[in-house]
Amino acid sequence: RDLDVSVLPVTVTVERPRNPEHGDYATNLALQVAKKVGVNPRELAGALADRLREHRGVASVEIAGPGFLNVRVDAAAAGELARTVVIQGPAYGRGEAMKGLRLNLEFVSANPTGPIHLGGVRWAAVGDALARLLKAEGADVTTEYYFNDAGAQIDRFANSLLASARGLPTPEDGYAGAYITEIANAIKAKHPDADDPETFRVEGVELMFQQIKSSLAEFGTHFDVFFNEKDLHTRGELELALRRLREQGNVYDSDGAAWLRTTDFGDDKDRVIVRSNGDFTYFAADCAYYLDKRNRGFDKVIIMLGADHHGYVGRMRALVACFGDDPDRNLEILIGQMVNLVREGEPVRMSKRAGTVVTMEDLVEAIGVDASRYALARYSSDSPIDIDIDLWTRASRDNPVYYVQYVAARTAGVGRQAADAGLTRDTHGFDPALLAHPKELELLKALGDYPSVVASAAELREPHRVARYLESLAGEYHRFYEECRILPRGDEEISPLHVARLWLNDATRTVLVNGLGLLGVTAPERM
Repeated sequence: RDLDVSVLPVTVTVERPRNPEHGDYATNLALQVAKKVGVNPRELAGALADRLREHRGVASVEIAGPGFLNVRVDAAAAGELARTVVIQGPAYGRGEAMKGLRLNLEFVSANPTGPIHLGGVRWAAVGDALARLLKAEGADVTTEYYFNDAGAQIDRFANSLLASARGLPTPEDGYAGAYITEIANAIKAKHPDADDPETFRVEGVELMFQQIKSSLAEFGTHFDVFFNEKDLHTRGELELALRRLREQGNVYDSDGAAWLRTTDFGDDKDRVIVRSNGDFTYFAADCAYYLDKRNRGFDKVIIMLGADHHGYVGRMRALVACFGDDPDRNLEILIGQMVNLVREGEPVRMSKRAGTVVTMEDLVEAIGVDASRYALARYSSDSPIDIDIDLWTRASRDNPVYYVQYVAARTAGVGRQAADAGLTRDTHGFDPALLAHPKELELLKALGDYPSVVASAAELREPHRVARYLESLAGEYHRFYEECRILPRGDEEISPLHVARLWLNDATRTVLVNGLGLLGVTAPERM
């Protein structure tokens, strides 16, 4: 019978069976909707199978168990994917699931009191990769760095610089390291007579922030907006946020201070936003900054925070609700776990320049930008990780980034060798049916998985899915390369099979380039 499409689920699951004997693809669609339409699942599966068999490219459809559908496609239909990938090029794998959604993605936002430490570097890699993924799914994404140039930590930074300039020991609560001496010397060179905290505060923060920006740029992480906390004060946005919250009925006055009723929305305690002395709190700046983002037209504010910020989640969700917004729709907070740098099995704890923490520069110096970005994005951000210098600098298959880049370079090398042999994708025309070898079909299936990997990685905010996919794809290509000769040997004539395999080679190169690009990692043509 005809099926009313209104009963179909929003998402239909189509998977590759673990056992190839069960077909190329499997779906439980009949089981999902049978009850809704009052039909036995196997009967409905039979009707769906009959319809699927009518489609070109479907070789067979089998019904398994209580109503699963196992589908096999013919070689020509499978091989056609190689043409699709090559022709679409950089567009292959991109989608429109998030089209029309305006997102503000804030990450890193390290205080300008020292170089970016390993925790911040993790967000520099993961946040940038996530921005690329969200854009790949059609979202309008603005990446943002919150520049916190106010507060007690800036006072300690300025006092540390001044002490260094005077040749005095670092203050007990101050910052130490060679970078403090470098910045203090730079300020003295520019202002030889300066001996006041304000000069060292203003100049020191500016110099430190320029170094942070430079480090991020060298790491391949660029921000659309650098938002200065001072602007919230000078533009009256703190007062605007307070007024808006009062209008919502969520502010009360007690003991001379203004409080926000965050406990009404799940927080563990109400929060002071204006102290009894009239000063705004840091939480008031959080309120004003969130409102500023919403007033700029963003549908959702995504904030990526370090491992020590778990307690921040509840108050931020309550803050959003106090403005009358929906925390589930308008706010998302991601918490990243700690990162350790390891050499010869022992943690690296000291920085050459910062002294007390390992920095972005230390990591890049140890393993390089590509390996750093890949290593940091390869693991779920909610899991602590150790980055083994020995592993990530090794030119071998057990180094994940080396292996993926090696296969990317091999596909490029095959393309060059093919051109030298007079073999091009247009030599005989492309016959996709020739790609019938089991290793060719497995590689084609892997290429076909790429769009869904990108979509799920974006939806779940998990760039590591792309990295793990690329490693799997590299393995599939390696097995294909070992068993299916792409190039003619000696005086052998170029055949249509050589051409078809070159298309498959180039399709693999395309996906490797696209996937590595989402992680901000290069896909070399030579290694």
